Amino acid sequence: MTDTSPIDPHEGSYDLVSGRRRETDRKGNKRPPRTPMQSFLLFVRDVVVILAIAIAISFVVKTFLIRSFFIPSASMEQTLMIDDRVVVNELVPDVVPVQHGDIIVFKDPGGWLPGATPASKGPIGDSVDWLLSLVGLASPDNNEHLIKRVIGLPGDTVACCNAQGMLSINGVAVKEPYITLPEGQARASAVDFKVTVPANSLWVMGDNRYNSADSRFNVDKPGHGFVTMNDVVGRAFVITWPVARWSWLSNYSDTFADVPRVAVNPAANTTPSVAAR
Repeated sequence: MTDTSPIDPHEGSYDLVSGRRRETDRKGNKRPPRTPMQSFLLFVRDVVVILAIAIAISFVVKTFLIRSFFIPSASMEQTLMIDDRVVVNELVPDVVPVQHGDIIVFKDPGGWLPGATPASKGPIGDSVDWLLSLVGLASPDNNEHLIKRVIGLPGDTVACCNAQGMLSINGVAVKEPYITLPEGQARASAVDFKVTVPANSLWVMGDNRYNSADSRFNVDKPGHGFVTMNDVVGRAFVITWPVARWSWLSNYSDTFADVPRVAVNPAANTTPSVAAR
């Protein structure tokens, strides 16, 4: 005998052959038609459930997979411009390792950013930002993060500049096609420096080399200019806004192809040596 018990006794029963809903209750009594208010409330219920599921999924994606940030400064020009929006892969570095040339977003290691209180956009604007942040489309804490390019990995010795004005990593000069220099300037850094990157840390620099308060200018801070892996939020991999600037972000793997990988030497002096020029 075919079981045609209703999925929901309040919704009427269903004919499993035709797929049509019978306007009867569990006892076979004719079910009164829904009022407009009942239909509206059912519609609202379905919308709320769908939105709740969508927000839950988006929250998981934002927490563990990807997140959006906007660019507040000129330190990465011309690769990234002010007000560009980028999407960050949060699997880096916990699942996917950091590589030379990666553009990473990281939390302030301590003292890199001036203290600032986020400006309120009003109740409506703040509420919209909060909702967008749940799905990874806004970052209310954007002003607590920085974005730079990875130049030195753990164990690397990074120095600048050689006789040709180039930066070197583990003794290999690197020609950096992504950097922006002032007109007539050939040196990859306005200051000379030499550092050995400690374990679990990174040496980062902005592409706009003469306008970036990066590792070189934070050696007097608690982390001595290094960014720990624990502070890394993820790797920026695409510009999503404005539409005219949509593009994938490269780590220029060919640029670093000849750089030898070295093991971390616990006995090495990792105190940065930076001299104004």
